Amino acid sequence: MNSALRNTLASVAVAVALMPAAALAQDAKNQGYLVDTQGQNAIVKAAGAGVCVRTSDWTPARAVAECDPDLVKKPAPAVKAAPAAKPKAVAKPKPKKPTMINVEQKIELQGMPFAKAEMTADNKKELDAFLAGMAKATKARKPVQIGAVVVTGHTDRIGTLKYNMKLSEQRAVVVKDYIVAKGVDQKLIFWEGKAFKQPIPVTKFCDNKMKRKQLIECLAPNRRVTVEVVGRAESLAKPKPAAKPAAKKPAAKR
Repeated sequence: MNSALRNTLASVAVAVALMPAAALAQDAKNQGYLVDTQGQNAIVKAAGAGVCVRTSDWTPARAVAECDPDLVKKPAPAVKAAPAAKPKAVAKPKPKKPTMINVEQKIELQGMPFAKAEMTADNKKELDAFLAGMAKATKARKPVQIGAVVVTGHTDRIGTLKYNMKLSEQRAVVVKDYIVAKGVDQKLIFWEGKAFKQPIPVTKFCDNKMKRKQLIECLAPNRRVTVEVVGRAESLAKPKPAAKPAAKKPAAKR
């Protein structure tokens, strides 16, 4: 302790001794320090040095932060609450992809007028039913998504190849236009003429020695237009359950 502090404490001691007994007392809260009861119950400090005046009851356990901050336990830092964990997003089940099947349908519009590129009333009726069946769902599938339509015109064998080739193409175009009028995209339709190169097998019995009218009537099935549709449709058939693994046979005893 230096001489200045000693002199200060001595002065304080003298001042305290000269104070009336009622002026100085020990505060219940600060029993280790001298308290001025006539003021605001403030702890008495040595003049000039700012040192708190301890009493004979002082112990380190009674130290206060105002006078002995190094002896007072500092409050533990507040523990920050951990942020609440975000709930995990529940993954939605992926929708099952529909089972698609290939569809191929074909129709023969036979009996067209001799030497003409025209459809009969029966031809139109048959073609309407054919197209309606493609656009309608069945027990096995949903409506067909058309991928391509192939229209092929044919003739009987009467006349030259050049004439019949042109006539077969004209018949194909007539049917193609009719299908487009029913709502099928013409970009999906392919057409061609085959003249008399692909006759109906039964017409081989039509003898050229027949009278012309009889021969024309006999060859009528060859005067036709073939319409083939290729597409895909969603299957409505229920998937087969997975086969159970075969039970293992018990090992033969030796």
